Amino acid sequence: MQLRISPSMRTITISSNNGVLDSMKVKVGAGARPPPYRNLFYTVLILAFLLPFVFILAAIVTLEGVDNCSSFDCLGRRLGPKFLGRRTDHSVRFIRDLYEALNHVNFEEIPSEAILPGSFDEFLFEIKKNQYDIKTFAVFLKATMESMDREAKRAKLAEQLHKHFAADAIPKGIHCLSLRLADEYSSNAQARKQLPPPELLPSLSDNSLHHFVLLTDNVLAASVVVSSTVRSSLRPMKIVFHVITDKKTYPVMHSWFSLHPPSPAIVEVKGVHQFDWLTRDNVPILEAIESHHGVQNHYHGNHVKGSNITDNPRIFASKLQARSPRYISLLNHLRIYLPELFPNLNKVIFLDDDVVIQRDLSPLWDINMSGKINGAVETCRGDDKWVMSKRFRTYFNFSHPIISDNLDQDECAWAYGMNIFDLNAWRKTKIRDSYHYWLQENLNSNLTLWKFGTLPPALIAFRGYVHPIDPSWHMLGLGYQEKTNIDNVRKSAVIHYNGQCKPWLEIGFKHLKPFWTKYVNYSNEFIRNCHILNPEE
Repeated sequence: MQLRISPSMRTITISSNNGVLDSMKVKVGAGARPPPYRNLFYTVLILAFLLPFVFILAAIVTLEGVDNCSSFDCLGRRLGPKFLGRRTDHSVRFIRDLYEALNHVNFEEIPSEAILPGSFDEFLFEIKKNQYDIKTFAVFLKATMESMDREAKRAKLAEQLHKHFAADAIPKGIHCLSLRLADEYSSNAQARKQLPPPELLPSLSDNSLHHFVLLTDNVLAASVVVSSTVRSSLRPMKIVFHVITDKKTYPVMHSWFSLHPPSPAIVEVKGVHQFDWLTRDNVPILEAIESHHGVQNHYHGNHVKGSNITDNPRIFASKLQARSPRYISLLNHLRIYLPELFPNLNKVIFLDDDVVIQRDLSPLWDINMSGKINGAVETCRGDDKWVMSKRFRTYFNFSHPIISDNLDQDECAWAYGMNIFDLNAWRKTKIRDSYHYWLQENLNSNLTLWKFGTLPPALIAFRGYVHPIDPSWHMLGLGYQEKTNIDNVRKSAVIHYNGQCKPWLEIGFKHLKPFWTKYVNYSNEFIRNCHILNPEE
């Protein structure tokens, strides 16, 4: 018999000597293992690494003056959230208390005699200096924010008011240009020559040509409309412009286009006084508009009266724009008389003087109007929710029974400024009579039906006669929407600077002006002598 003990002392093997393998293994109970020195080493190493950080954080907690911690349990509660990025119970409680304080003071009146900081730096200085408790801090914060909000609104309203007066003023350069051209008309026979020349007079009633109508007293704006139309056209020899102006501006306008003919296009310049039928006797409503006391007070009275700092700046700007005196001028209402002004024409394109033509407009003459009269872009749908969100409720007072009983507030509005009019179809309707009727109704109602100039009565008069055209033909809002999409501007056939910020004014938006100024000839002698400078120089 043989006895073998394993080196580890864990098994004993017993075998016989008779040549027959008869062995047996016996396991011996394991004694105490040798201590895990390697694990102990790593533990000590980790503790040596972490303990300095624990000490530093504990010191920071103590120095910050937070709750005194006298145990590791407390220290764990304080430091745990710092490691994990969570708010502590104390911070949650503080924020909750602050919310409650702010909510409480929301219903408290702030003393009018309170002295408040005028800037954020002053605000910080005050709260550091006085060491306010949480309630006093909330009151001081509310008072400061309300004060700054009032100041911001006052500044906004003042800005809109200044824009309003600037928009109605005549820039010095344009005034100079008008005076020089008027002087040229009186002293230069070339400036008085017939427009168009006698041999081209038949073109004025030739319906195979493309006739454009422009009503304006702004000679520089008129030059840009005509120039941009001709330069953008693929067939400029087919263009005939009918420029109509008031009596005082007639010599100015005639002089400009006599000395600067936009060949090969044809231009006719006429004054309102040259239309024999257009008298106050034939159009009594216009006499009523100019003499009505409410109209005079609305358009020439105190434009700030009735406004306060709680007004929305956009709404205030719209109210001011609606009170521009140009809305009661005969020239502005003249568009409703196009069939009478041009009795021999079948179709015309009407343009405002604050537009720029960037694409050939010839395809507009081929649009099938489906029996409608007014081809226009609708303004109730589009990407720009400020410019293209106009419905009847935008313009009319639906709290008035006359309006609510006759109109639908959700009906889509359309834009003046670039319209194609079928004059033959127009002559068969009562559109002009309807326009006059609603103007008189508004006067009888003391201007309570609407206060937005000539578009509202036209929206009513042309109901059922509007043919929507693609919005790419006419882009609006460049005179009040500073955030106009530049890519859309470049792609539009006609861009319209409707609003106060006209491109010829200092208040015009700098990034939108170049689309207009590119059609001004700044090297022209009259423009140069009047110091009308290219804003890019």
